[in-house]
Amino acid sequence: MSLLNLHSVAHWPAQRTPWLILATSATLLVFAALWFQHVQGLVPCVQCVYQRTAMMGVALLGWIGFTAPHLLGVRLIALLGWIGSAGAGLYSAHHHIYLQTRANPLFTSCSPFPDFPQWAPLHEWFPSLFAAGGLCTDIDWSFLGLSMPGWLRIIFAVYLVIAVSVVTIRLLRLRRL
Repeated sequence: MSLLNLHSVAHWPAQRTPWLILATSATLLVFAALWFQHVQGLVPCVQCVYQRTAMMGVALLGWIGFTAPHLLGVRLIALLGWIGSAGAGLYSAHHHIYLQTRANPLFTSCSPFPDFPQWAPLHEWFPSLFAAGGLCTDIDWSFLGLSMPGWLRIIFAVYLVIAVSVVTIRLLRLRRL
């Protein structure tokens, strides 16, 4: 059976390997962000922190899915959370690109503090992970003509397309049965 066979794709959520790939890739991207911050000295802005938080969500939900993919409840929580986290990350990356490329920097700025819920001020609890100090309009890093949020927009879009495709294929298969 081919890896891209629709029957195979429909069963990905019940298998550990796809969850491991998702969790590992997102975790490595979080580590890359921390390397850029703490080793390379790039100071994250608020949108960077939101994208990091969304990537941590994808990673965490990937690890949750990996732990017990045979349980329907775990799969549903992991899939829905993955879609939500990837969607939030895509939105933040897209908005960040807007701030960097289209917004007037004289009239557009981002807050120096993330807007986390009052009951979970992550930037105060874990400042090395969630504190922001950079400017959203600055482009401090680029690769192949894309800034970091440009790459993250692609990555979050891929995560979202895969998740929605898997859910859609699974629902279509269930409908046929």
